[in-house]
Amino acid sequence: MLRVVSGVSLVAERGQVTALLGANGAGKTTTIECAQGLQKRTGGSIILLGQDPDTAGAALRARVGVMLQDGGLPPSARPIPLLRHIAGMYQDPWPVDELVARLGIDAFSRTSVRRLSGGQKQRLALAAALVGRPEVLFLDEPSAGLDPQSRQLVFELIAELRDRGMAIILTTHLMDDAQRLADYVYIIDAGRNVAEGTVAQLLRHELAAAGAQHIRTLHFEAEPGLDLAGVLPADVEIRETRAGSYSATGALTPADLAAVTAWWADRGIMPASMSLAARSLEDVFLDISGREIR
Repeated sequence: MLRVVSGVSLVAERGQVTALLGANGAGKTTTIECAQGLQKRTGGSIILLGQDPDTAGAALRARVGVMLQDGGLPPSARPIPLLRHIAGMYQDPWPVDELVARLGIDAFSRTSVRRLSGGQKQRLALAAALVGRPEVLFLDEPSAGLDPQSRQLVFELIAELRDRGMAIILTTHLMDDAQRLADYVYIIDAGRNVAEGTVAQLLRHELAAAGAQHIRTLHFEAEPGLDLAGVLPADVEIRETRAGSYSATGALTPADLAAVTAWWADRGIMPASMSLAARSLEDVFLDISGREIR
């Protein structure tokens, strides 16, 4: 027997977005499907709203919303009739018209599911997961395929639901999404927990472990082909990542920033943009899970 998950332990609190991160094959989908009661487990224990999802009945499922990455929506259905049908299965559903307006579904309400774009399907799948007013919401790659406007809309709704006290569990490959949305993060690898904490805790821990508390990256946009050799210390990595886009990564100090700006001033260079960033959740994830393709 192949053991896919062994050693995963996690808690998702009400009023919190809990993110489960892992490379392909790490076991996160299996973990979430078991937690939802969609896949039978062969060991361990799961408690969802005080019950075991393997043996619980319809009353528990009515309190849980699930948004799958592939949607699981009937391809021939149209969005609003589908949502009204799903709403009819609940005693106190979220008003369909309100959900439709909030997620902009009216803009494609006459189109069948099979003809919707990826982002439109995601918005419809989210509405279907929410229409029963769940206490716990599982989201699998909630921003996949969304355009920037839809992504912002979905993020605002997730934050609002969290603030109302909903427990939200999400999986995503987009570290920016996790860093922006998550109150608490679990990273799993090879079917077990390898790190957990708030984003700030994970960043602090990994930086301290690496002895790199002051690692920062300076990004700026200017004319292409600039030679910055000798401007910054030798242990600062300087790259032109694409024409006119530069990054300098290392233990940057205020004196280093002053040296760069003085160098610009001497040459009459005014960058089109500049930013200074610390390590990100993606850096932590890659350090923990490795950088090889799986």
